[in-house]
Amino acid sequence: MKNEILLVEDDIELAILVRDYLTKNGFSVNMIHNGTDAVTAIQQTLPDLVVLDIMLPDKNGNEVCREVRSFYQGAILMLTALDDDMDQMLGLELGADDYIIKPVQPRLLLTRIRTILRRMAQHEPSNNTIINAGELHIDSANRLVKVAGKSVDLTSAEFELLLLLSQEIGQVVDRNSIVQELRGFEYDGLDRSIDRRISRLRKKLSANSKTELIKTIRGKGYQLCAGEQ
Repeated sequence: MKNEILLVEDDIELAILVRDYLTKNGFSVNMIHNGTDAVTAIQQTLPDLVVLDIMLPDKNGNEVCREVRSFYQGAILMLTALDDDMDQMLGLELGADDYIIKPVQPRLLLTRIRTILRRMAQHEPSNNTIINAGELHIDSANRLVKVAGKSVDLTSAEFELLLLLSQEIGQVVDRNSIVQELRGFEYDGLDRSIDRRISRLRKKLSANSKTELIKTIRGKGYQLCAGEQ
């Protein structure tokens, strides 16, 4: 079956070009051109992935992302014309899985979409993994995380990052490996999105623990520690 993608973009000419390109590459694509209709379409169709422009009429992409995350567990890839760290950070905070800066490069967009969908497919309920390590409990099928018995509310991107680190508990995972796995390209030394995700994830996990569960190993990467029993 083809993956269903909802493209939310108010530039109709660009939307058609992106739709045609993704369709040629095996996706089923529906288009919406404003934020209000996007919320309705996401709720009614529950697509596999939403490509969501930030600058939309009547309700911007960040507002759409915030609203739909209460009922939509699929992937959200933000499009932004603003090369602004705060703009990108806000989208990730609200539950976006990744972002691309305009002008859109079709091959890069296709790579990001395939990377996100592949990653999500690896953690379908049939591939359930339970991790219990000290204070940390991860249930991959139900996307449930607890620290010291208390639930931790994570975005999809934060959960995937934690799951990646959990596969090497106690070991250092280098930044390039994380960027390659979660974003689909080699680390260029400039991209800071993973650092921001680590920071938010560490803060959320530490809220229920006196133990530093994620350590930064300077010049090497990050290490997930189980914490004490």
